[in-house]
Amino acid sequence: MTTEISSPADSALSRLVSALGPDAKRKGPPPVERWNPDYCGEIDMRIARDGTWFYMGTPIERPALVKLFASVLRKDPDRYVLVTPVERVGITVEDAPFLAVEMAVVGEGDARQIAFRTNVDDVVQVGPDHPLRFDEEDGGGVKPSVRVRGDLWALVTRAVAFDLIALGEQRLEGQTERYGIAVGGLFYPVGTASGADAD
Repeated sequence: MTTEISSPADSALSRLVSALGPDAKRKGPPPVERWNPDYCGEIDMRIARDGTWFYMGTPIERPALVKLFASVLRKDPDRYVLVTPVERVGITVEDAPFLAVEMAVVGEGDARQIAFRTNVDDVVQVGPDHPLRFDEEDGGGVKPSVRVRGDLWALVTRAVAFDLIALGEQRLEGQTERYGIAVGGLFYPVGTASGADAD
């Protein structure tokens, strides 16, 4: 099923879309970090672990609508919110809000450059503003993520994660040998000298 924007003025989705206006001419994401409207409570919207957005239990299948909502997503200290100039509403995020679905690599070693494309078509290049992070999983593996903006991270999908971790190398950091990935003059540790698994 496809979630469509309905006409009733009291629909939370309709209110959000109306507040944002047409997005065709928008250049880059809106300045949601500068918007501080009143918090208006939770709406029944959820981003599943696989990156699917749901509204009232139904997948939102219109990519343009998902991208519009993704552009006004923000992580506040206590919750994820969608922010417009006039209201702020909470939503549920099961894991990370975005997925890194494609990776481009140029160069090697410290000169290597890595860029990711997310499932909502954000493109970020790994560096100080968009660092890599490797969280441990319960089973002993790691979950790589890249920061997209603010405190919003994209979880690197499994297939891409294997390619990313394969770029790693062992380096001595102080007295500890670490396995990690060199990008743009920075070193992002993944695990110990024995390497790390993406799963």
